Amino acid sequence: MTTLHADPSRLSHADRALVLFIASFGGFLVTFLSSGINVALPLIGDEFHVSAVTLSWVSASYILVAAAMLLPMGRVADMFGRKRMFMWGMVVFSAFSLGSAFAPSAPVLLVLRALHGVGLAVGSVTSVALVSLAYPAEVRGRALGICTATIYLGLTVGPVLGGFIVHNLGWRSMFLIVGGLALVNVALPLWKLRHVEWRESHTTRFDYVGSAAYAISLTAVLIGFSTLPGVTGEVLIPAGIIGLALFLLWEARVADPLLNVGLLRHSRVFAFSNIATLVGYAANSAMLFLMSLYLQYNRGLNAQKAGLVLVTGTFVQVLIAPMAGRLADRLPARYVASTGMAVSVLGLLGLSFVGENSPYWYVITMLCVLGAGIALFATPNTTAIMGSVEPRWVGVAAATIGTMRQAGMSMSMGFATLVLALEVGRHEIVPADYPRLLTSIRVSFLLFTALSVVGVVASLMGPGKRRAAAE
Repeated sequence: MTTLHADPSRLSHADRALVLFIASFGGFLVTFLSSGINVALPLIGDEFHVSAVTLSWVSASYILVAAAMLLPMGRVADMFGRKRMFMWGMVVFSAFSLGSAFAPSAPVLLVLRALHGVGLAVGSVTSVALVSLAYPAEVRGRALGICTATIYLGLTVGPVLGGFIVHNLGWRSMFLIVGGLALVNVALPLWKLRHVEWRESHTTRFDYVGSAAYAISLTAVLIGFSTLPGVTGEVLIPAGIIGLALFLLWEARVADPLLNVGLLRHSRVFAFSNIATLVGYAANSAMLFLMSLYLQYNRGLNAQKAGLVLVTGTFVQVLIAPMAGRLADRLPARYVASTGMAVSVLGLLGLSFVGENSPYWYVITMLCVLGAGIALFATPNTTAIMGSVEPRWVGVAAATIGTMRQAGMSMSMGFATLVLALEVGRHEIVPADYPRLLTSIRVSFLLFTALSVVGVVASLMGPGKRRAAAE
């Protein structure tokens, strides 16, 4: 096993700062586009005349493909270079962002968004690994906190600036702007970081069988969730679960595994913190989608005004995320993460009581409570996971975190889509559907509240920071 610049002390301060910048800027662009497009969904629905269920796939297809590609792309990045693959991820992300701007129909947009997810997968798995490798353990939480804060900054700016852009220039302009900005993250590493790279020896082999089994099985599970109720979902979910079980058995035997199963067996912090990641994102990720529908359909706001309401919770995330990173450097990470998940329970429960005449101060307060909980959970949980593995496994660890995150996001959208399909139906939303839409939003948030309670328990199960490092 060989690496370049494996010791963070060998990097200059400028190199380290630039690694943090490109990783953070990539995360910003991803969340800025995602949150901005959530605000634009009603306009996309009006242009293409599609249902709320179809609109959910504009976000879900992107997330689903990313989830299916994360582990394979993490292994490819380990073998061929994390910085190099990060740059290629940004090229793919930029290309399909620009392509989505010219989609002539909803099916074409869905295909382009799905391919867009490949770029998200590569960027997600490599950005966390780059920051973790560039910074020593004593300040890694702070660096990851900054990276997380910029992700939340994208969520913050997306509804406001995205709402302004969409309201005045149309939804296609969002894809054009983000696609152009993503090229910055290709140019900067080519210019300033040509001498920096981390990779494994090329003597390791890529696990093609495991990659195919993982991608197909996880895709089956996630599509199954989104097609419930129905025969398709009832067949795909158990088939996918069986496939994932066979994948784990294969990984335990193969010489160069895609996923080191030993990390799940022997490190409680790695196993339970990843479970907490899955549950946390499953409980929180559909919030912007649901609240965008609520504010624009049930409350009659346009995209720009809805964005101004949604921005409040993500603004709190930006403020708290760096502080959460510093706390993770000083306190056992599981306590900070568990506190964050518990706060999320309160926010989600509060949102389950929104109505047609709920005061805006109440909606904003619940969004802020939920934002604080997400920020307190995300960075400490990531710090605990990345600190529980040896440097040679950071790519796998980052890919596992990313997989749990994207799978959780897909499940979240799947749950929300299921409730919408059962309550509203799979047709275009009309004013007569607004009461049933509100009911589906309330039911979804109650479901997410229960999931967050499970997340609190999972987050507490892992050992604290010092014990995690020892494992």
